[in-house]
Amino acid sequence: MATEDLLLGIHKAFMGFDKRAERASDEILEATFVDTGPLFDLISSANNQVMYGRRGTGKTHVLKYLRRRLPKQDEASVYLDLRLVGSNGSIYGDDNRPISERSYTLIVDVLNGLQDELYALAVGALETAPDPAQITLRVDDLATAISQVKVVGETENTLEQGTVSTKSASAEAAANSGGMSAGLKAAGEAKTSSTARRTYSGIEKVHLNFGGIGAALGGLVAVLGLKRLWVLIDEWSEIPVDLQPYLADLLRRTVLPIGSITVKIAAIDHRSNFILHRDKGEYLGLELGADITADLNLDDFLVFDNNQDKSTEFFRALLFRHYKSTDQHSPDINTPEKLIQTAFTQVNVFDEFARAVEGVPRDALNLATKVATKAFGLQISVAHVRSAARDWYQQDKHAVIRNNAPLDALLNTVIAEVIGERRARAFLFPSNERVALIDQLFDARILHILKKNVSSHDDPGVRYDVYKIDYGCYVDMINTAKAPLALFSATETDGEKEELIEVPKDDYRSIRRAILKPEMILGTSDAA
Repeated sequence: MATEDLLLGIHKAFMGFDKRAERASDEILEATFVDTGPLFDLISSANNQVMYGRRGTGKTHVLKYLRRRLPKQDEASVYLDLRLVGSNGSIYGDDNRPISERSYTLIVDVLNGLQDELYALAVGALETAPDPAQITLRVDDLATAISQVKVVGETENTLEQGTVSTKSASAEAAANSGGMSAGLKAAGEAKTSSTARRTYSGIEKVHLNFGGIGAALGGLVAVLGLKRLWVLIDEWSEIPVDLQPYLADLLRRTVLPIGSITVKIAAIDHRSNFILHRDKGEYLGLELGADITADLNLDDFLVFDNNQDKSTEFFRALLFRHYKSTDQHSPDINTPEKLIQTAFTQVNVFDEFARAVEGVPRDALNLATKVATKAFGLQISVAHVRSAARDWYQQDKHAVIRNNAPLDALLNTVIAEVIGERRARAFLFPSNERVALIDQLFDARILHILKKNVSSHDDPGVRYDVYKIDYGCYVDMINTAKAPLALFSATETDGEKEELIEVPKDDYRSIRRAILKPEMILGTSDAA
């Protein structure tokens, strides 16, 4: 096949990539999954585990791939997307409702979602089960345990009051008093029956029988003949933060004690709260590291500056697997290396592409679409990568904050302090400080965490997290009045006078001098 035709096919494939795992079929998810380092070995262990990762890093893809690849016939899985649990999720976030009502509604909705998934497993097991009646009984036991609500406290009691009259000697009437029926006979005169109304009011508390739910759940897993049931919980951070410890406590009391059940939770680190501490060392929820491990963060595997070789290898394989799953796939492109050689002008251009996506697989697929559009019919150059990154930043990332004055002001402050004054693309921020708007810039993928818990020569006793400014944001500043030209080195290419200004590498000697503290940005944001 001619090179031009190959390029056109590659570009069309890039432009047709499916960017979201929840919309892809199971077959596509399996075909496009890229393992990196010990990622799959970690997530496929039988340990109860929280998997962290910012939006777009592939948490959903990992969970669905795990579900697809469970190796043994005596294992099964259930998948819960917490965005879709319940008929009215607005109740969870309604601060006008008491937290007891909101948390109870959430817990019951999650239990019902789990019951629906287990019911489908039970129906599938009926034909081969040695005793189908036992499965039916256990399903009923679980439904009963979930629906049993214990009410503790004073409740309203009412006693009615009224009058009943008779008009003839043969008339007969019935009056209800306190639920008891009394028959009356009349002999030509009126007879009356009266009741009184008394009302008691008080606090009503709702309790679920966690012990009964856990026993019913364990019994169902046993009669299904499962050696292990995997409970995969996605989008944990979509639940309001103040309710998360209550849902975590449900898991600790009902699911985690069952040795044949493994729980995997996908969450965003700074948007998660698994525990609520109480007096005398007591707590509600899950204690990370004790009740459940939290040793897996997808950013550790994918950020370019953490491990350049591993990052480029991952994104090279990611593009190839997605390309291979499209209708435009050519047998002439049979390796990731062949794809990169054909699609890009040189290897270091693809390195620049890997840097530009900042460790986010979803951004890589989106940027691939952008660069294919820019270079359509031509090999992809550095200019195409940077132009596409600039457009992607403006259209997707900066668009999120454009109409948010505090966020925009904070970003400008960070740019002025870090790039303008400190001459770096990254900065240190105290690990024990939280600024809500910093978290929002992180969510928008405008700031990225490079490393955690590092020290500075200026403050050796203080620990910092290393944030860096998005590649697209930096490229967007080139050739503008805001561009700190002293940070760039200019080179000429192909004898042309036009200068290609380099995006600076993340030099830790410069980063360690770029310390940003909350008091420096309090004018644009509130510390959380």
